[in-house]
Amino acid sequence: MLKPHYPILTDRLLLRPFTPDDLHPLHAYESRPDVARYLYWEPRDLDTVRTFLEKKITRVALLNEGDALDLAITLRESGQLIGNGVLIWTSQQHRQGEIGYILHPDHHRRGYAPEVGRELLRLGFEGLGLHRIVGRLDARNTASGRVLEKLGMRREAHLIDNEQVKGEWSSEVIYAMLDSEWTP
Repeated sequence: MLKPHYPILTDRLLLRPFTPDDLHPLHAYESRPDVARYLYWEPRDLDTVRTFLEKKITRVALLNEGDALDLAITLRESGQLIGNGVLIWTSQQHRQGEIGYILHPDHHRRGYAPEVGRELLRLGFEGLGLHRIVGRLDARNTASGRVLEKLGMRREAHLIDNEQVKGEWSSEVIYAMLDSEWTP
């Protein structure tokens, strides 16, 4: 079980639960085709973002296997919402989890994704006591793969044409790290 103390501070970011006030900033990036390109969903209209935001608002702790922790990524200096991070508790028995992140493209290439990723790994390994954490991504998303490599995660699998996504076959790459490999 993991109930983080909020807000969670990193060097430049503040991670916190989502609130209803995040609707328009969340829509600003979830509505973009370049953001949805490698994800399972198409660009989202405001009503769809509102529906998913309502779910994100409730995901503030990991109490049971299958739960997800959704964190709003904001800049410490301004409080501006620039993305979201997620930690999913995928197996209690095997002590496994998964991390993910999305950033508004205006904030790419500034080192924010690895900063968030390190905190998600810390929460999973130190907070929840996980043994193994994975990151899964569309094989074409090489930028996200580089982020996981910067975090010290190991590329373990390249699954060729393993899923139909948006009407086409898509390949998936899986990265992983064990608790024994974790270095804060």
